[in-house]
Amino acid sequence: MKYPSAPGVFDIIPKDPQELWKSSYLWAYVEQVIREVARCYGFQEIRTPIFERTELFLRSVGATSDIVSKEMYTFEDKGSRSMSLRPEGTAPVMRAFVEHQLHQSNPFQKLFYIAPMFRYERTQSGRYRQHHQFGVEAVGNDSAEQDVEVIDLLYSLYQRLGIKNLKLYINSLGEPECREAYRQALKDYLSPHREELSPDSQNRLEINPLRILDSKDPRDREIVAKAPSILDHLNSNAATHFAQVKHLLEVIGIPYEVNSSLVRGLDYYNKTVFEFVAGELGAQNSIGGGGRYDGMLATIGGPDLPAFGFGTGIERIIQTMINQEVPLPKETHPTLFLIPLGEQAKAACFSWIHELRNHSIATQMDFSGKKIGKAMQYADNIRASYVVVVGDHELTQQEVEVKEMVTGHKIKIGMKELIPVLNLMQTKRLENIQQAMDKFYET
Repeated sequence: MKYPSAPGVFDIIPKDPQELWKSSYLWAYVEQVIREVARCYGFQEIRTPIFERTELFLRSVGATSDIVSKEMYTFEDKGSRSMSLRPEGTAPVMRAFVEHQLHQSNPFQKLFYIAPMFRYERTQSGRYRQHHQFGVEAVGNDSAEQDVEVIDLLYSLYQRLGIKNLKLYINSLGEPECREAYRQALKDYLSPHREELSPDSQNRLEINPLRILDSKDPRDREIVAKAPSILDHLNSNAATHFAQVKHLLEVIGIPYEVNSSLVRGLDYYNKTVFEFVAGELGAQNSIGGGGRYDGMLATIGGPDLPAFGFGTGIERIIQTMINQEVPLPKETHPTLFLIPLGEQAKAACFSWIHELRNHSIATQMDFSGKKIGKAMQYADNIRASYVVVVGDHELTQQEVEVKEMVTGHKIKIGMKELIPVLNLMQTKRLENIQQAMDKFYET
C-alpha cells in the first residue's frame, strides 16, 4: 500500500476478523458501560483538546518522568509556541478546571473522560503510540472514602465487563515531607549499587530515585527487592489515611495486596496509589491505575485542592476481555431489509425506510436492483432479522410477506401494521414477529 498508517497506531473498523479487539462495535459497547458506571458514581464528562502547551506537562507531570523526557510528541506551532499532543489525561483536565474556575460553582467536582493519548514508545501488546483512556478525576475531597470510591468505580467497571483474575495493588507515597525523607533513604541504599543498575536507573538515581522502584529491568528489580520501604517513612497523617483506605476496601469486599514498590509512572502522585493487573496481558499486565495528587492544581495556578483519579486503557480492557473469553456483545444489525422490485416499489420503499427509521427501527433496503437471490444473500451477510420483498402486487394489496431470516418462517402482514408490530417486538423483547403479531391483535 502506498500510504499505510503510521507506526504504533491502528484503525478501529466495524469488524476486524484478524484482530477482533479493533472492531468498533466492541469499543461502542465498552464505552456505553463506562458511561453507565460513571453516571452511577456521579461523574460528569469533560472533553479537552488533544494538544496543550508543553509547559503544562513539564509543570504537572514532571520533567524527570519518562513521559516528558522521552515520549511526548512536541511541536512548534505557527506562533512559535511549543505544543504537545496530550500524553495523559489528568493535566489537561486540571488545566480546564482552573481555566473555567469550576470550583466556583462547586468545590467538589467529579469528572470523567474517554479520550486518545499520545506517547512515542516501543509498540507492544496493550501499548501504542496513540492509545485511548477512560479516566476520572475527583477534585476537592481529601478523605480516604474518596480514594476508595474511585477504586471501587474502576473495580465495578471491570466486573460489569466480565473481567476476571484481577489483582489490586495499593501503596502510599506519603506526604511531601515523608516522601523527601524516603527519597534520601532510598538514594543512600542505591548509591553503592550504582554500577549494577541499568543505564536508565543510573540516570534516575540523582534526579528521581523513586522511579527506580518502577523499573522493569531484572537487574534493578533484584536490587530494589531489599530497598527500604516507603511505608516505614510515613508520618502519622499519611499512615492513618492509608490505614483507612485499607479498612474501607475490606468493608466493601475488594481484595488487595500492599506493594511498597508501587510508585506509578508520574511525578505528581502522593499518598494513595493503586494499580489493577490482569495476567492475560502478558508482560504489560497493568490494566489501569492511579492515585492521589493533592497539590497539582496549585502548581498550575489553581486553588490548592486535593484530587484523586485514575486512567485505564480501553485497548487493554478489550484485549483482556477477548483473552479471557468473556461473553462479548453481538454486532449491531438491521431489523428489517426491504427488496423493491421495480421503480415504483423502490420509491415506496425509500419512503418507508425514512418512516421506519424515525420509529427507531433499524432498516436498510437494496438500492442496486439486484436479482432477488443476490439481494437475499446480501441481507443474510448483514444479518438482517427480517426481509420483505415489495413488488406491484404488494403495493396494490397493501400487504407484505415478512421472512424471518434465521428460521425461514414467513408471515403476511398489512403494511400499516408493520411499524407497530416491529416496535412492539423491540419494546416487549418478543422473540419473533409472530409473537409480536399475536400480542398486537390481543391489544
